[in-house]
Amino acid sequence: MLEKKVEFYSDGLKLKGSYYFPDQFDDRKQYPAVIINSGYQGFNEFYPKLFAEKLTQKGYLCFGFDYRGFADSEGEKGRVLLEEQVRDIQHAISYISAHESVDTGKIGLIGWGMGACNVIHVAAKDKRVKAVAGLNGFYNGERWLKSIHSYVEFAEIEKVLEEDRKLRATTGKSRLEATFIHYPLDPATKDYVENELSSVYGFGHETQLLFTDSILETNAEDVVGKISPVPLFIGHGKDNLLHPKSESVSLYQQANSPKTFYWIDGKHNDFMFGDHAEFIRLNDQLDKFLQEAFKGGNCIHEKSISSLA
Repeated sequence: MLEKKVEFYSDGLKLKGSYYFPDQFDDRKQYPAVIINSGYQGFNEFYPKLFAEKLTQKGYLCFGFDYRGFADSEGEKGRVLLEEQVRDIQHAISYISAHESVDTGKIGLIGWGMGACNVIHVAAKDKRVKAVAGLNGFYNGERWLKSIHSYVEFAEIEKVLEEDRKLRATTGKSRLEATFIHYPLDPATKDYVENELSSVYGFGHETQLLFTDSILETNAEDVVGKISPVPLFIGHGKDNLLHPKSESVSLYQQANSPKTFYWIDGKHNDFMFGDHAEFIRLNDQLDKFLQEAFKGGNCIHEKSISSLA
């Protein structure tokens, strides 16, 4: 894989990104392009680069970037708003569309974790997207947040947020808190994060409480119907305890696009290693999906609802 680091702008902010080209890249040709989007703590050095290593081998031109405020991308540190990340993805589409080697009729999005919700929102409003895949995501923020907290815990979160809303209204600032204060990691995910991700440059800074409000307000199920007829791929870990599998099943049921559901044999990220057999299988499934989607056909294999129980 060949990497070329670049910069582009989103709402006037300079963001850092990378093109990932196949080893045998030919600048006289045009390639189907995939923008790979990370989740919370969304860095290009996380999963975008990992997926690109596999997908460039299959002939795709890939692109990954750091959301505003992360790593060396411009933007206020600690400010994480999903609606702003959606805009970052849209500007990334505009940026790669200017590259002469990108086939603008074959642009796809992959979103991981929190990024899965983001790419659904982008595909619902941006007709340049011809295929979209959400992996191990949550899609209704309030429902997900309530699912991982007790009733008492969630009531306390609401109290904390109400105080922070007053603070924002009177001072213009949101309180900074620990990275995962309202986004608690299950033991398996926590172990992976501590061993594989925590050493990545820029990881783990404090986050403003307005991020929790942004989660509560996001709901991809409200817009997923608007992506039709763009094909949709949903993948989710069978044993995912961070983002319950019911999140992906519910979104899939609401979608009316040609659609594919893939059960990942794993948890949230315990299989996220370049040489892991399940990660290789997932990329094979994504390749199959993208090839069919970019042909413009409706031959995506749809699972029955009963098979998702």
